[in-house]
Amino acid sequence: MCVESDGCEIEGCSSSDEVRTLSGSMSPGLKSNPDLHPCKPGQKFRAALLRCRSPAAAAGILSFGNVLNYMDRYTVAGKITFSLFFPSTVFICSFMVAAPIFGYLGDRFNRKVILSCGIFFWSIVTLLSSFISKECYWLFVLSRGLVGIGESSYSSISPTIIGDLFTNNSRTMMLSVFYLAIPLGSGLGYILGSSAKVAAGDWHWALRVSPLLGITAGTLILLFVPEPKRGSADQMGRIKTRTSWVCDMKALAKNRSYVFSSLASAAVSFATGAFGMWIPLYLARAQVVQKTAEACTKEICSSTDSLIFGAITCVTGLLGVVIGAATTRLCRQKTERADPLVCAVSMLGSAIFICLIFVVAKKSIVGAYVCIFIGETLLFLNWAITADILMFVVIPTRRATAVAFQSFTSHLLGDAGSPYLIGLISDALQQSYATSALWRFLSLGYALMLCPFIIVLGGMFFLATALFFLDDREKAEKQLSQLTRPTSAVKV
Repeated sequence: MCVESDGCEIEGCSSSDEVRTLSGSMSPGLKSNPDLHPCKPGQKFRAALLRCRSPAAAAGILSFGNVLNYMDRYTVAGKITFSLFFPSTVFICSFMVAAPIFGYLGDRFNRKVILSCGIFFWSIVTLLSSFISKECYWLFVLSRGLVGIGESSYSSISPTIIGDLFTNNSRTMMLSVFYLAIPLGSGLGYILGSSAKVAAGDWHWALRVSPLLGITAGTLILLFVPEPKRGSADQMGRIKTRTSWVCDMKALAKNRSYVFSSLASAAVSFATGAFGMWIPLYLARAQVVQKTAEACTKEICSSTDSLIFGAITCVTGLLGVVIGAATTRLCRQKTERADPLVCAVSMLGSAIFICLIFVVAKKSIVGAYVCIFIGETLLFLNWAITADILMFVVIPTRRATAVAFQSFTSHLLGDAGSPYLIGLISDALQQSYATSALWRFLSLGYALMLCPFIIVLGGMFFLATALFFLDDREKAEKQLSQLTRPTSAVKV
């Protein structure tokens, strides 16, 4: 006989089974309790549902939701037009403004409820926005801002649930799976937006796919994702006190590893945001210069470059995150500073190959794609590792706030402005020879050359993180021990 927490008997259990509750095993003496009764059908379903709430299943569901987040975000980017830069910027701005709010809520209230509400909200808004006509352009811009708010709740909170379900190498692996969603979702968004634009003649059809999947993901989160106690994976006991928001912010500002890794993350965001908007157009102009393609003057152009770039982003993201997790696990056996050092080396190596893109693109598109492949793989190595660094140096009760403000910094200094900045530089360089196809290609390449320098700067920030990583991790462990009491001391 087996017993769930509501005291009902589950069919199919032998009399030799021990009695269990949701929190673990109980005394065998409870088996003879006369108050136990057979489960009702609804209680059986609930008990079966609870058994499915494993940490691995929760990480998988949260990763699926993250794929949809990025797929929806980059569906618009799959159609490269100047009219869509403004909605994308509004999306990023609303996303980063809302992130600190959800960080505060995520450290104090039920996280999976906030996640589910957020994903339901942006799914419905995205679906409705797909029916907005060109005459109501301002309404579409507003809808992208609302979608940014919904997606901000997910990105700010979901990593902290994984952080409370796993620890050490297991946490690194699961965060790697979670952050595989960034390249996978981004690439699928490019492919979906470009394919819908060509197949249906209207890219708005792409906005009708992710909402249906989003509603499914929100439902799965409500049913199968548990709400772990903050800090439960660290096995430090129950947290007996909570710091104020002002205290949290002061502590994060003094946390040098957190500050430097956030700045490095902003450098990655700067490069990926600029590349996502401009590389497909740059490669299309390279083919015009090579006379292997003609300049497009139609409203709907060939999406080949966006499709190839999207596929490369998917593959390199998957490779980068997996290689990053494996490399970090191996290097941890040699040095405790492995996490920031792996990030620094990968960033510096990425800058070299990204520079080579602009050298070889004029002569060989294949060569440019090879450089993109290697450069992006190295660049994407640090996504999951950066999140793991945060988990090490920030205590559980302020992790959602830390993730939110890291996201805010990354977007503010990164992809919120990088596409505009690259476009402005390119336009300024292009003014002298506006009708020259060669100069249009070169001016955009010169503008994009800013990205490797920003990536090198990000590598320097990761090296600075390595200097303070051990001290900040030790401080976080000491502070956590002060805020907790052993589980044995907790009255049941």
